[in-house]
Amino acid sequence: MSVLVQPLPEVNPLQDQLRFDRRVPPCAIVIFGASGDLSKRKLLPSLYRLFYERRISQNFGVIGNSRTPMSDDQFRDRMKESVSKFLEDAPFDEAVWDSFAQCLFYVPGDLNSPAAYDAIRKKLDQVEQSHQTAGNVVFYLSTQPSYYAEVVEQLGAHGLQHGNGWRRVIIEKPFGHDLESARKLNEQIHQVLDESAVYRIDHYLGKETVQNILAFRFGNGIFEPLWNRRYIDHVQITAAESIGVEGRGAYYQEAGALRDMIQNHLSQVMATVTMEPPIVFDADNVRDERAKLLRAVRIMNPEEVHKFAVAGQYGPAIVGGQQLPGFRQEPGVDPNSQTDTYAAVTFFIDNWRWAGVPFYIRTGKRMPKRVTDIAIQFHAPPLPLFKQQTKTGLLPPRPNLLILRIQPEEGISLRFLSKSPGSGMRVRPVSMDFNYGSSFGERSPTAYETLLVDAMVGDATLYTRQDMVEASWQIVQPILDLWAHEKFDFPNYPAGSWGPKASDEMLARQGHTWRIP
Repeated sequence: MSVLVQPLPEVNPLQDQLRFDRRVPPCAIVIFGASGDLSKRKLLPSLYRLFYERRISQNFGVIGNSRTPMSDDQFRDRMKESVSKFLEDAPFDEAVWDSFAQCLFYVPGDLNSPAAYDAIRKKLDQVEQSHQTAGNVVFYLSTQPSYYAEVVEQLGAHGLQHGNGWRRVIIEKPFGHDLESARKLNEQIHQVLDESAVYRIDHYLGKETVQNILAFRFGNGIFEPLWNRRYIDHVQITAAESIGVEGRGAYYQEAGALRDMIQNHLSQVMATVTMEPPIVFDADNVRDERAKLLRAVRIMNPEEVHKFAVAGQYGPAIVGGQQLPGFRQEPGVDPNSQTDTYAAVTFFIDNWRWAGVPFYIRTGKRMPKRVTDIAIQFHAPPLPLFKQQTKTGLLPPRPNLLILRIQPEEGISLRFLSKSPGSGMRVRPVSMDFNYGSSFGERSPTAYETLLVDAMVGDATLYTRQDMVEASWQIVQPILDLWAHEKFDFPNYPAGSWGPKASDEMLARQGHTWRIP
């Protein structure tokens, strides 16, 4: 018996109809860990927004699972509260919610209990009949990483990896704790699932600006010829956060900045910036090139780790009249913790395009502002004909700079030189800016909206593959190995600063300085 779903409001005719062309097939999504923060803050708001925009079929269902006892109606009420609170740049429509809520179901149960998977199978059968989902299922593992292998094993034991339609499994980061654990997890998953059914999510790859790197490079003939060591001096990738660990101290001290950001998000961003053009733009070819690039990153020896990697940890400071605690004073953190809340690494890519070009990547907590961007600095002209007027006099002009802004505002800036008004040939830097919001006049989809749609339609382009995950662990493993046996004099930077002095010294040895975003 089919459920009568209330009709949605009419689509605004002024909206770009191309956004509605790529509709997903009927399917159900099973969210393990449905009562957690990720589900409440990202997954359910994203699914609601996709439903609101008619980008997913009304033949659709969501089955939440966690240990918390709840009925379907209680789950719907909780999710309504979360969606209305965390929905980004979009209105909450009661009529749309009433229709969407009819697609929400809940199955309580422990992930270690076989009975929970029997109950999920039964609920999937009911939803397939009532909502005509055609047996297509996405399983989303929004759980503690220690449960990933267990859940996949249970899916196999209960035959849930096969059905009337397709079955896919989305796995959140972190994928492993180091190279060895990542390889072991891959082996465990592949005992049940084929690689084509595994979607390892990295939400950075779903961000509009990260996707736009490919369009910017390979769709414009004026930039790609310059995208190499002949014209680019160095690249800086910054992911700074102004907040601390926000009550996640116990988790964070087991991870650290290098594991939490550089191993996954930022190494994938670097690969996207530097990969070779794919033969065709499809999932296999794009991921082949990204994986090939990661394998070309130079693996450091212990002596190079000391030269090209810097660890930091923030200490207490007064910022804006407010006393901020150091990491060691955060709840749940060991007062003698050696965890890195800041990491900066210089990578080199040993291929013909990038040989000799340093790639500086840094990330940290409690920095002056929240910003993520990629700054590509070009070589200076071979002969500085013009001088730039500064407070200290006339100096050679600063080189051209291309900035790809990922957050908080997505866009692109190009810095070049222009003559200052008046007599004399004096120049100063000016910027040409592109901003997503003002240029397109519409809301950009969130990263999770993009990635959820991709998983439902079977497009794995923006998901990481087994070889990519292992390659990204390989490039940070020597750093992790050395830092695990090294005693740091932490804290070594105050909250509200741009990191430890050693990070500046790392760039100074190459004749460079960190750019202030």
